[in-house]
Amino acid sequence: MVDEQTGAPDSTAVRTALWRAMHVQADPPPHVLEDEIGLRLAAPDADWRRRPDMDPDATRGFRAAMVARARFIEDLIDEQAERGVTQYVILGAGLDTFAQRRPEAASRLRIFEVDQPGPQAWKRHRLEELGYGVPDWLHLVPVDFEASEDWLKQLAAAGFDAGGPAVIVSTGVTMYLTKDATAATLRQIAGLAPGSTLAMTFLLPTELLDAADRPGFRASKEGAQAAGTPFISFYTPPEMLELARAAGFNDVRHVAGASLAERYFADRTDGLRPSSGEDLLLATT
Repeated sequence: MVDEQTGAPDSTAVRTALWRAMHVQADPPPHVLEDEIGLRLAAPDADWRRRPDMDPDATRGFRAAMVARARFIEDLIDEQAERGVTQYVILGAGLDTFAQRRPEAASRLRIFEVDQPGPQAWKRHRLEELGYGVPDWLHLVPVDFEASEDWLKQLAAAGFDAGGPAVIVSTGVTMYLTKDATAATLRQIAGLAPGSTLAMTFLLPTELLDAADRPGFRASKEGAQAAGTPFISFYTPPEMLELARAAGFNDVRHVAGASLAERYFADRTDGLRPSSGEDLLLATT
């Protein structure tokens, strides 16, 4: 998703980064994830916390869901790195900051951030400007999805080893794609080296959400429509598992958002919990 005028990341990527910062700034510790680097990259107006979509009370569940999924992904990366996997591919990377926040862990991997050319050029510029730079183990891979460029070819050109296992992550993307497009991506990933792992988020149909979360979800859906990035695909967990099996994955697993709430928020005394609505597919080749 690209702002065609500036090449900057779209409002969704920026919102996610700001919610992650809001978790640190508005929620009491312990923090599920500490990320204010995305805020530095985005460099919003000084009054960004007064934006309606940053309301500290109204958006609690959404920002908790964002940090929960990010923490789950990073725990997965750590676990796979211990198993000897050294390649990490982020599809639709946006303002991901793993490489900047955790350079010691990240530098043991080869990280490939895949995104549209405009946002990639913008991010490279911002990383240089802020003094982080782009180390040789971090590859910003521009892929023009709208022109149907083959992201696997672009990955290979950037140094990705198709013969070695990898962790591939796609968060906050499937709702913007047709089901056919997601099925095609799943088939490509299922063809990667044995031992590769995919973590992919998907949105649930409204009727599967907790009743309390439905008004907020409808507002989010309407906001996406108004921004020109409508949600077009929703999946029940069995449907997503079947899509992955049909694509050729050996092992597929559904990770419910509620399980992340139990894992990361169970002992909190402030009532902070992720909203329902987004679950994960975990699949291995």
